[in-house]
Amino acid sequence: MDNQNVPCLSSYTGPAYLPNETRTSSSGEPVDSSDIKPSGGMAGADIKPKCMERAKKWSDEVENLYRFQQAGYRDEIEYKQVKHVDMVDRWPETGFVKKLQRRDNTFYYYNRQRECDDKEVHKVKVYAY
Repeated sequence: MDNQNVPCLSSYTGPAYLPNETRTSSSGEPVDSSDIKPSGGMAGADIKPKCMERAKKWSDEVENLYRFQQAGYRDEIEYKQVKHVDMVDRWPETGFVKKLQRRDNTFYYYNRQRECDDKEVHKVKVYAY
C-alpha cells in the first residue's frame, strides 16, 4: 500500500503525528518517524503537512491549535520555524499556550482556561505530517 496516496480521514480522531509509527520514504524504504525531528533537527527545512482535517470535537490539542491559528500560524511546528524559538510559553497548570508572537511582532496573550468555544471547534484545522 502506498502511504502517500492515502487520503485524510473525514473526522479528526487523534493526534496528527503518531510517535514510533513506521512510514515510507519517497524511495519506498521504511522510515522510523521517531528519528524525524520537526523542530530542532531540521532547522531551516520547511516541513509541509501531507493533509488537513477539521476538528470535530474539543480537546487539549485542538485548543492549542486554535491559539496558534488565531495568531496566524498553522501549528506549533510552523511557529517554531518562523520565529526560530525552541520553546513556546505555556501555562504550567493546563499546558495551554500562554503567549504567541504574531508575524507583525505583536503578541497574543491567552488565558489559563479554555478559549475555543464549541461553536469555533469546526474552524480549527488539524494537519497530518
